[in-house]
Amino acid sequence: MDFVLSLIARPLALLLQFLYSLIGNYGISLIVLTTVIKLALYPSYKAQQLSTMGMQDLQPKMREIQNRYANDRNLMNQKMQELYQKEGVSPTAGCLPMIVQMIVIMGLFTLLRNPVQFMNSEKMAFAIHESFLWIEDLAQPDPWILPILAGLATFGSFLFTQSQTQSQNGMGDVMQKLMKYVFPIMIVWLAKSYPAGLALYWFMSQFLQIFFNLRFDMLKKKMQQEKENQGKRKPVRAGKGVN
Repeated sequence: MDFVLSLIARPLALLLQFLYSLIGNYGISLIVLTTVIKLALYPSYKAQQLSTMGMQDLQPKMREIQNRYANDRNLMNQKMQELYQKEGVSPTAGCLPMIVQMIVIMGLFTLLRNPVQFMNSEKMAFAIHESFLWIEDLAQPDPWILPILAGLATFGSFLFTQSQTQSQNGMGDVMQKLMKYVFPIMIVWLAKSYPAGLALYWFMSQFLQIFFNLRFDMLKKKMQQEKENQGKRKPVRAGKGVN
């Protein structure tokens, strides 16, 4: 796995070096790099969200099949597959986009955790120690401000994500709340020990994710409205001709 992450980290390092050569500021270069990566991953985020929305819409029909064929698992699976084919939905459609996202994010995390390892440039070796805003050295941890901002951005991202997902049982609801409140606290704690450049990346990534989630929420509402409009349309019967 480390080998794969290194393969991802090296081209990202080249991109970061290129951005720095144009911008001349390491902090801004990190922000631009994060924005470029997030925008490049947007289609995969969208595909994942659309797949999730499609599966959520099928939940009532899926529960009906599960209840009806509870005693015949083979027939239940067959009916499920027929339902997926009829509705044009695949339960695994969101897996590949998620895997792509995680590999790229982990590769970028690997790069920013130890940037000197992947950037064979004396200029970049000094650049990673540049100051940015209140941060004196981006290669050293920021004690509080940036970690707190990263935690708040993570909380905001989870907050808007919950408006798109609906837990189907009590345990799912518990897990959502756990992730919503505990994970941002973990991010604050981790960001206090990692280089500030990495914390800056995470903050910017989650900040952009909030806008992505708002966009996905709009798409969901639009899809629901279209389905409601289709449901209201009644077939027009051919009437008798008027003499």
